[in-house]
Amino acid sequence: MTGPKRGTLVANVLCLGALGWLYGGELADALRIRTAEVSAVTSSPSVGRAGTVLGLTAVGLVVLGVGLLRKQPEGFKGYRLLPILLVGALFLDLVLSEGRSPLDAEAQAAVALRNFHEAAQKHATPEAVPVEARVLQPIVDALGTPPYRLRGVQVPSYALQVRRNCEGPARDASGTRPGTLLYCVASDGKQAWVTLVGLPAEVRFGAPGLFSTRGEPRFSVVRARSPEENDAEPAIELELPEVDSDGEAASDSP
Repeated sequence: MTGPKRGTLVANVLCLGALGWLYGGELADALRIRTAEVSAVTSSPSVGRAGTVLGLTAVGLVVLGVGLLRKQPEGFKGYRLLPILLVGALFLDLVLSEGRSPLDAEAQAAVALRNFHEAAQKHATPEAVPVEARVLQPIVDALGTPPYRLRGVQVPSYALQVRRNCEGPARDASGTRPGTLLYCVASDGKQAWVTLVGLPAEVRFGAPGLFSTRGEPRFSVVRARSPEENDAEPAIELELPEVDSDGEAASDSP
Protein backbone atom coordinates (compact mmCIF):
# COMPACT_ATOMS: atom_id res chain seq x y z
CA MET A 1 0.00 0.00 0.00
CA THR A 2 1.58 3.23 -1.17
CA GLY A 3 -1.31 5.69 -0.85
CA PRO A 4 -2.76 7.98 -3.54
CA LYS A 5 -0.85 9.80 -6.22
CA ARG A 6 0.19 13.36 -5.52
CA GLY A 7 -2.29 14.70 -8.13
CA THR A 8 -5.18 12.91 -6.41
CA LEU A 9 -4.19 14.35 -3.06
CA VAL A 10 -3.90 17.88 -4.49
CA ALA A 11 -7.32 17.54 -6.18
CA ASN A 12 -8.91 16.54 -2.87
CA VAL A 13 -7.31 19.46 -1.06
CA LEU A 14 -8.56 21.90 -3.72
CA CYS A 15 -12.08 20.44 -3.62
CA LEU A 16 -12.10 20.66 0.17
CA GLY A 17 -11.06 24.31 0.02
CA ALA A 18 -13.69 25.12 -2.63
CA LEU A 19 -16.48 23.43 -0.66
CA GLY A 20 -15.52 25.22 2.54
CA TRP A 21 -15.23 28.60 0.83
CA LEU A 22 -18.44 28.34 -1.19
CA TYR A 23 -20.80 26.68 1.24
CA GLY A 24 -19.19 27.85 4.46
CA GLY A 25 -19.55 31.40 3.16
CA GLU A 26 -23.11 30.70 2.04
CA LEU A 27 -24.05 29.39 5.48
CA ALA A 28 -22.42 32.40 7.17
CA ASP A 29 -24.34 34.77 4.87
CA ALA A 30 -27.62 32.97 5.50
CA LEU A 31 -27.18 33.30 9.25
CA ARG A 32 -26.07 36.93 9.04
CA ILE A 33 -29.06 37.88 6.86
CA ARG A 34 -31.34 36.79 9.70
CA THR A 35 -29.66 39.08 12.21
CA ALA A 36 -28.47 42.09 10.18
CA GLU A 37 -30.72 45.14 10.23
CA VAL A 38 -30.53 45.50 6.44
CA SER A 39 -29.13 43.05 3.88
CA ALA A 40 -28.50 43.83 0.23
CA VAL A 41 -29.21 40.44 -1.35
CA THR A 42 -31.24 39.32 -4.34
CA SER A 43 -32.01 35.89 -2.87
CA SER A 44 -31.46 34.38 0.57
CA PRO A 45 -29.00 31.45 0.72
CA SER A 46 -30.46 28.17 1.97
CA VAL A 47 -29.26 27.19 5.43
CA GLY A 48 -30.44 23.62 4.84
CA ARG A 49 -28.63 23.18 1.52
CA ALA A 50 -25.39 24.75 2.74
CA GLY A 51 -25.53 22.76 5.98
CA THR A 52 -26.13 19.50 4.09
CA VAL A 53 -23.20 20.09 1.73
CA LEU A 54 -20.90 20.94 4.64
CA GLY A 55 -22.05 17.84 6.51
CA LEU A 56 -21.29 15.64 3.51
CA THR A 57 -17.96 17.43 3.17
CA ALA A 58 -17.11 16.43 6.73
CA VAL A 59 -17.99 12.81 5.93
CA GLY A 60 -15.83 12.90 2.79
CA LEU A 61 -12.97 14.39 4.79
CA VAL A 62 -13.19 11.59 7.37
CA VAL A 63 -13.18 8.93 4.65
CA LEU A 64 -10.23 10.65 2.98
CA GLY A 65 -8.36 10.75 6.27
CA VAL A 66 -8.98 7.06 6.94
CA GLY A 67 -7.77 6.21 3.44
CA LEU A 68 -4.58 8.20 3.95
CA LEU A 69 -3.88 6.69 7.37
CA ARG A 70 -4.30 3.21 5.99
CA LYS A 71 -2.35 4.13 2.85
CA GLN A 72 -5.09 2.94 0.57
CA PRO A 73 -4.00 2.65 -3.10
CA GLU A 74 -4.96 5.04 -5.89
CA GLY A 75 -8.07 3.03 -6.73
CA PHE A 76 -9.66 3.64 -3.29
CA LYS A 77 -13.14 5.11 -3.92
CA GLY A 78 -12.94 7.35 -0.88
CA TYR A 79 -10.50 9.54 -2.76
CA ARG A 80 -13.28 10.42 -5.21
CA LEU A 81 -15.91 11.56 -2.71
CA LEU A 82 -14.91 15.23 -2.39
CA PRO A 83 -14.59 15.86 -6.16
CA ILE A 84 -17.94 14.14 -6.78
CA LEU A 85 -19.56 16.17 -4.00
CA LEU A 86 -18.22 19.46 -5.39
CA VAL A 87 -19.42 18.73 -8.92
CA GLY A 88 -22.83 17.57 -7.68
CA ALA A 89 -23.33 20.60 -5.43
CA LEU A 90 -22.36 23.03 -8.21
CA PHE A 91 -24.72 21.30 -10.64
CA LEU A 92 -27.56 21.59 -8.11
CA ASP A 93 -26.79 25.29 -7.64
CA LEU A 94 -26.89 25.77 -11.41
CA VAL A 95 -30.31 24.13 -11.64
CA LEU A 96 -31.71 26.14 -8.73
CA SER A 97 -30.34 29.42 -10.12
CA GLU A 98 -32.63 29.28 -13.15
CA GLY A 99 -35.21 32.04 -12.99
CA ARG A 100 -33.14 34.25 -10.68
CA SER A 101 -32.21 37.74 -11.78
CA PRO A 102 -28.65 37.94 -13.17
CA LEU A 103 -28.30 41.43 -11.64
CA ASP A 104 -26.81 41.89 -8.19
CA ALA A 105 -28.35 44.13 -5.52
CA GLU A 106 -26.39 47.22 -6.59
CA ALA A 107 -27.41 46.83 -10.24
CA GLN A 108 -31.08 46.26 -9.35
CA ALA A 109 -31.14 49.38 -7.16
CA ALA A 110 -29.55 51.44 -9.95
CA VAL A 111 -32.08 50.14 -12.49
CA ALA A 112 -35.01 51.02 -10.17
CA LEU A 113 -33.66 54.55 -9.69
CA ARG A 114 -33.24 55.00 -13.44
CA ASN A 115 -36.68 53.60 -14.31
CA PHE A 116 -38.40 55.88 -11.79
CA HIS A 117 -36.54 58.89 -13.16
CA GLU A 118 -37.41 58.11 -16.79
CA ALA A 119 -41.10 57.53 -16.01
CA ALA A 120 -41.42 60.65 -13.81
CA GLN A 121 -39.67 62.80 -16.43
CA LYS A 122 -42.39 61.93 -18.94
CA HIS A 123 -44.98 63.58 -16.66
CA ALA A 124 -43.01 66.82 -16.26
CA THR A 125 -44.45 70.02 -17.80
CA PRO A 126 -42.80 73.36 -18.63
CA GLU A 127 -44.23 74.69 -15.36
CA ALA A 128 -43.28 71.96 -12.88
CA VAL A 129 -42.25 68.40 -12.20
CA PRO A 130 -44.94 65.91 -11.09
CA VAL A 131 -45.67 65.80 -7.35
CA GLU A 132 -49.15 64.27 -7.16
CA ALA A 133 -49.44 60.81 -5.62
CA ARG A 134 -51.85 59.72 -8.37
CA VAL A 135 -49.04 60.28 -10.89
CA LEU A 136 -46.02 59.07 -8.94
CA GLN A 137 -47.42 56.09 -7.03
CA PRO A 138 -48.17 53.95 -10.13
CA ILE A 139 -44.55 54.49 -11.19
CA VAL A 140 -43.34 53.26 -7.80
CA ASP A 141 -45.67 50.26 -7.88
CA ALA A 142 -44.26 49.20 -11.26
CA LEU A 143 -40.68 48.98 -9.97
CA GLY A 144 -41.14 45.53 -8.46
CA THR A 145 -39.35 44.22 -5.36
CA PRO A 146 -36.34 46.01 -3.81
CA PRO A 147 -33.11 44.00 -3.43
CA TYR A 148 -33.16 44.45 0.36
CA ARG A 149 -34.13 42.41 3.41
CA LEU A 150 -35.01 43.87 6.78
CA ARG A 151 -33.84 41.52 9.56
CA GLY A 152 -34.14 38.61 7.17
CA VAL A 153 -37.58 39.54 5.78
CA GLN A 154 -37.83 40.59 2.15
CA VAL A 155 -38.92 44.21 1.70
CA PRO A 156 -42.12 43.66 -0.32
CA SER A 157 -42.20 46.81 -2.46
CA TYR A 158 -40.73 50.22 -3.08
CA ALA A 159 -42.18 53.22 -1.25
CA LEU A 160 -42.18 56.94 -1.98
CA GLN A 161 -41.58 59.94 0.27
CA VAL A 162 -42.05 63.42 -1.24
CA ARG A 163 -40.10 66.26 0.35
CA ARG A 164 -40.64 69.93 -0.52
CA ASN A 165 -38.47 73.04 -0.69
CA CYS A 166 -35.25 71.10 -1.21
CA GLU A 167 -31.95 72.52 -2.39
CA GLY A 168 -30.45 69.24 -3.50
CA PRO A 169 -30.68 65.47 -3.10
CA ALA A 170 -31.64 64.09 0.31
CA ARG A 171 -28.75 63.16 2.59
CA ASP A 172 -30.79 62.11 5.63
CA ALA A 173 -32.52 58.74 5.46
CA SER A 174 -33.45 58.48 9.14
CA GLY A 175 -36.89 57.05 9.84
CA THR A 176 -37.31 55.51 6.39
CA ARG A 177 -37.24 51.85 5.49
CA PRO A 178 -35.07 50.31 2.76
CA GLY A 179 -36.57 50.60 -0.69
CA THR A 180 -37.94 54.12 -0.10
CA LEU A 181 -37.46 56.63 -2.90
CA LEU A 182 -36.85 60.13 -1.55
CA TYR A 183 -38.34 62.61 -4.04
CA CYS A 184 -37.03 66.04 -3.08
CA VAL A 185 -38.76 68.88 -4.96
CA ALA A 186 -37.11 72.29 -5.30
CA SER A 187 -38.91 75.34 -3.93
CA ASP A 188 -39.77 76.55 -7.46
CA GLY A 189 -41.17 73.12 -8.35
CA LYS A 190 -39.12 72.91 -11.53
CA GLN A 191 -36.83 70.06 -10.54
CA ALA A 192 -36.70 67.15 -8.12
CA TRP A 193 -33.81 65.02 -6.90
CA VAL A 194 -34.44 61.30 -6.47
CA THR A 195 -32.43 59.13 -4.07
CA LEU A 196 -32.99 55.62 -2.72
CA VAL A 197 -32.81 54.32 0.84
CA GLY A 198 -30.90 51.06 1.11
CA LEU A 199 -27.20 50.42 1.65
CA PRO A 200 -24.00 51.82 0.17
CA ALA A 201 -22.89 49.86 -2.89
CA GLU A 202 -19.73 48.72 -1.09
CA VAL A 203 -21.49 46.89 1.77
CA ARG A 204 -23.98 44.02 1.98
CA PHE A 205 -25.05 44.27 5.62
CA GLY A 206 -25.62 47.24 7.90
CA ALA A 207 -27.95 50.00 9.03
CA PRO A 208 -30.28 51.62 6.49
CA GLY A 209 -28.82 54.58 4.64
CA LEU A 210 -28.71 56.15 1.22
CA PHE A 211 -27.79 54.05 -1.78
CA SER A 212 -24.38 55.52 -2.52
CA THR A 213 -20.95 54.90 -4.03
CA ARG A 214 -17.81 55.82 -2.10
CA GLY A 215 -19.84 57.99 0.24
CA GLU A 216 -21.66 59.97 -2.45
CA PRO A 217 -25.43 59.38 -2.84
CA ARG A 218 -26.56 57.99 -6.17
CA PHE A 219 -29.33 60.23 -7.46
CA SER A 220 -31.15 61.37 -10.57
CA VAL A 221 -32.78 64.71 -11.39
CA VAL A 222 -36.27 65.17 -12.80
CA ARG A 223 -36.57 68.57 -14.53
CA ALA A 224 -39.40 70.64 -15.93
CA ARG A 225 -39.57 70.33 -19.68
CA SER A 226 -38.45 73.19 -21.86
CA PRO A 227 -41.07 74.89 -24.07
CA GLU A 228 -39.28 73.50 -27.13
CA GLU A 229 -39.69 69.94 -25.81
CA ASN A 230 -43.33 70.54 -24.99
CA ASP A 231 -44.20 72.05 -28.37
CA ALA A 232 -42.24 69.57 -30.44
CA GLU A 233 -44.42 67.46 -32.68
CA PRO A 234 -43.31 64.37 -34.55
CA ALA A 235 -42.70 65.06 -38.23
CA ILE A 236 -45.34 63.67 -40.58
CA GLU A 237 -44.13 62.54 -43.95
CA LEU A 238 -46.68 62.82 -46.78
CA GLU A 239 -46.37 60.76 -49.92
CA LEU A 240 -46.98 63.16 -52.85
CA PRO A 241 -47.54 62.02 -56.43
CA GLU A 242 -44.75 62.61 -58.87
CA VAL A 243 -45.51 65.30 -61.50
CA ASP A 244 -44.06 65.87 -64.92
CA SER A 245 -42.79 69.14 -66.35
CA ASP A 246 -46.33 70.22 -67.38
CA GLY A 247 -47.66 69.84 -63.88
CA GLU A 248 -49.58 66.68 -64.72
CA ALA A 249 -49.50 63.78 -62.32
CA ALA A 250 -47.22 61.09 -63.59
CA SER A 251 -49.01 57.89 -64.54
CA ASP A 252 -47.85 54.51 -63.26
CA SER A 253 -48.99 52.87 -66.49
CA PRO A 254 -46.52 52.50 -69.34
